[in-house]
Amino acid sequence: MIRINLLKPETKDFRETVVTPGISEERSRKGPNLGNLIFFVLIIGLGAFYFFQKKAFDRENALLDTARQEKSQLQYVEAKLEEQRIARESLDKKITLIEALNARRDLAPRLMDELSRLLPEWVWLSEVTYDDNGIQISGRALSNNLIADYISSLEASPQIMNVNLVSSTQRTVQADQYLEFSLRALIEKKPAPVPAPAKTEPAAQPADKKGVKP
Repeated sequence: MIRINLLKPETKDFRETVVTPGISEERSRKGPNLGNLIFFVLIIGLGAFYFFQKKAFDRENALLDTARQEKSQLQYVEAKLEEQRIARESLDKKITLIEALNARRDLAPRLMDELSRLLPEWVWLSEVTYDDNGIQISGRALSNNLIADYISSLEASPQIMNVNLVSSTQRTVQADQYLEFSLRALIEKKPAPVPAPAKTEPAAQPADKKGVKP
């Protein structure tokens, strides 16, 4: 019995690939090796970057520690300089005070002598206070006219100026009446000029009489 197949015969496209055993193995090894190499290089780069960053960080820390030490030393020096400045200011004040006291050393006796010399009769001094702003004079008098006379005498003095009446109060003690007064004045701080000693001419020496026999 004869069968005739009227269907189109199936055609299969077969592509033959020639596989070379040596080349395929080399390609299979080259792919993973290149990836490992890149990963290894990346690890080395990260390690080098970390190393340099750590080195820079350590250097910055060292500089920071040095700066802190220098700052602490400077603070100590500044504290010492401040102590020296305070001590110098205190010493300058003491020197100024001593110089002022030396300048006023002979002022008080002259001032008291002047105040006492200019006192009118029936006027008494009870207290005299002296400071840099002037003198404060307290005393007693029998009348306002006597106080006015004392003020006029003080203003005429070359050592005292700008005399002002601060207060004048009437007091009564056992039927005795008097006035308590207070004056404020400025003083001339320049000492009175001391007259220069007179120059004395040397005594004439007697001439030697040479060649004269007694």
